[in-house]
Amino acid sequence: MNTKITRMLGIKYPIVLSGMTGISTPELVAAVCNAGGLGILATGDLSPDSLRESIRKIRELTNKPFGANVPLLIPGADEKAHVLFEEKVPVVNYSLGKGDWICQKVHEYGGKAIATVVNLRHAQAAERDGADALIVTGHEAAAHGGEAASLVLVPSIADSVGIPVIAAGGFGDGRGLAAALALGADAIAMGTRFMNTLESPVHSAVKEVSCVKTVHDTLYSDKVDGIPCRVMQSKGATRLIKGRFILIRALWTSRAAAKSYGLPWLKLAAGILLLAVAKGIGKAVALARLANAWGPMQQGMEYGDTENGVLMLGQVTGLIEDTPAVAQLMERIVSQARECSAALAEKV
Repeated sequence: MNTKITRMLGIKYPIVLSGMTGISTPELVAAVCNAGGLGILATGDLSPDSLRESIRKIRELTNKPFGANVPLLIPGADEKAHVLFEEKVPVVNYSLGKGDWICQKVHEYGGKAIATVVNLRHAQAAERDGADALIVTGHEAAAHGGEAASLVLVPSIADSVGIPVIAAGGFGDGRGLAAALALGADAIAMGTRFMNTLESPVHSAVKEVSCVKTVHDTLYSDKVDGIPCRVMQSKGATRLIKGRFILIRALWTSRAAAKSYGLPWLKLAAGILLLAVAKGIGKAVALARLANAWGPMQQGMEYGDTENGVLMLGQVTGLIEDTPAVAQLMERIVSQARECSAALAEKV
């Protein structure tokens, strides 16, 4: 397949693995890359040292182009970004913040910068800042999709910018790939679909539940981790959304998050309190919710507690019925996309 994204990134198929915290590991990233797509390493739960190790692990597992993400809202993002620059990661995907400095640094060593956006204003800002492409995330997506659905969001942004668009949110098969290309995108990014593959590190119980849930079995709320977020309906998700004493609880729950981020706990806890003073209680509560969500999300994805844990699942989970190997899934998607395109041509 030949699109602006495949040519820009040097990949065979216009299919991208979203950088999902705790899921997009070196093994899953390399599997996607070796199968012809672009894998994006998730860095949110990595310390700078473990991030460097993960990048080098990917290079042991594949000689194909790969990427890594930088959620700029998460503490320690600047330091992690500089690890990516030092390691000359081919593709750096940033989100939740202004990335002009990232684009500049990545371009200095010949890499590509991709911004994740959920609306036109942010898309145009990312283009001005020097982003080479956009991941446009619709309402259907797991985790942090926007308010508009992909069917209208993708073409509205593709028509308004001069850089390639990667459609995310609601894509999990060849029909979705064909539809995204018809909407003006140059590739798709998949999270939930790649989460349910043999190479994914997610607990088998999560993969099993993903195969039986419908498109109606998710929740969308800004009270999960402080940003509008889509998760699977569960007791744990409801409990988190209805949580009280957010800031007080975060002073305790931030211990686990701080350890994963490679930050001193007192520094992270003090940061939450200082944020309340500097930027208002709303910003502090959002960061506190992120800390409070850490344990339930780990309980769900890593330990397979589908009742009390929190699982980030997109609406596309309702289209998933099996747990294939990544290479098998990729070939299936490409084959189905070609069949759909041919069938559509006959109808039109």
